[in-house]
Amino acid sequence: MNKSYNTIIIGAGAAGMLCAITSAKRGKKVLLLEKLSSVGMKLKATGGGRCNLTNTLEGEEFMACFGRNGRFMTTALESFNNQDVIEFFHSIGVKTASRDGFRVFPDSHNSMSIIDGLQKAMSELNITISCEKEVTSIEVQNSQIVGVKTLHDNYLCDSVIIATGGKGYPSLGATGDGYELAKKVGHKVTDIYPAMTPLKTKESWMESCRGDTMAKVKIVVDMKKHKKLSAVGDLIFTKDGIRGPVVLDFAREITPLIEKYGEVPLLLNLTKALNEEQIRAKFIDNHTLSCEKVMTSFLPKPLSLELCKLCDANPDTVFSKLSGVTRDKLIKILAWTPLTITGDQGFEKAMITRGGISLKEIDPKTMQSRLIDGLYFCGEVMDLDGPCGGYNLQWSFSSGHLAGLTI
Repeated sequence: MNKSYNTIIIGAGAAGMLCAITSAKRGKKVLLLEKLSSVGMKLKATGGGRCNLTNTLEGEEFMACFGRNGRFMTTALESFNNQDVIEFFHSIGVKTASRDGFRVFPDSHNSMSIIDGLQKAMSELNITISCEKEVTSIEVQNSQIVGVKTLHDNYLCDSVIIATGGKGYPSLGATGDGYELAKKVGHKVTDIYPAMTPLKTKESWMESCRGDTMAKVKIVVDMKKHKKLSAVGDLIFTKDGIRGPVVLDFAREITPLIEKYGEVPLLLNLTKALNEEQIRAKFIDNHTLSCEKVMTSFLPKPLSLELCKLCDANPDTVFSKLSGVTRDKLIKILAWTPLTITGDQGFEKAMITRGGISLKEIDPKTMQSRLIDGLYFCGEVMDLDGPCGGYNLQWSFSSGHLAGLTI
């Protein structure tokens, strides 16, 4: 016998659980299907296990951080904003804190407190949770949802919500199932790319600098058609490339270019925005000191030595004793250090996916499909992604709430 529900949600991540709770509060009989053995697996790993729930940005400023598609979030954010997220978690017994005045975490700084709170709330609302259930198809008749099929069971329902997330971290369940389910019922999926992922470089000199964290680094794409792409933030050198907050944020712009061009040249200002004139003045003001001594006043020693090596400059020599050509090379590379990006660490290490189900086919006021009555979407499965700092979880909560509210 087919079991019947008002609402079936596919995917028990942040968006799916919030959607289930919101729908159940409205009296709906809800089934939450999860293919892994437990709920919230990716949520558990978010923010290094600390779970950055949201941040303090509001409205236009928040949406602008998502780029050209950001305004799609207007209704969802109006119905469930950052303060609503905080109040909701307080209501289920999870206190939050914002120690830096921007990012909001559970007071425990442990993502398990978030998952435990959500599970308790779902239990109190009698939401049926069925884990290790992989959905194979969404059943549609006359452009209307009628149910879903899993490997072993069939279910009848009025509404289905796809909340399966993207493809980042497949070990945590994100394998792109939602894209295929949506395609099968006629929805378009844009090209998808890994985002929030470390980047690999052609150059290898940074291996000697790994572990050094560079603050306020500006990254610019050194390609005529993409000169406007830039970012500023903390960067870390690795054995085979770069990572750190600014890299994770900027990766969403770089990964599509890697696929298109193969290599992406970057210029990095590692000197906290010092320009060539200011750098030259530092050498002149310290004319009795070696190049290494001057450079290590604003750069780590390993990086200073590597940059000297790249310019054939003797780090023990005072700047004025170098040849004019070498001096100019050193100034130039200190102002703008070139790196060539040749790859990324793929979806295996990508926290977020860029691309997804086309927003043109989704009503932003309800999260419902424009093609099929009773089909809804929420969270990362849609073509919308933001930077690090609680942006993507806020979007998951807001879109999950709006879908649950309007079913």
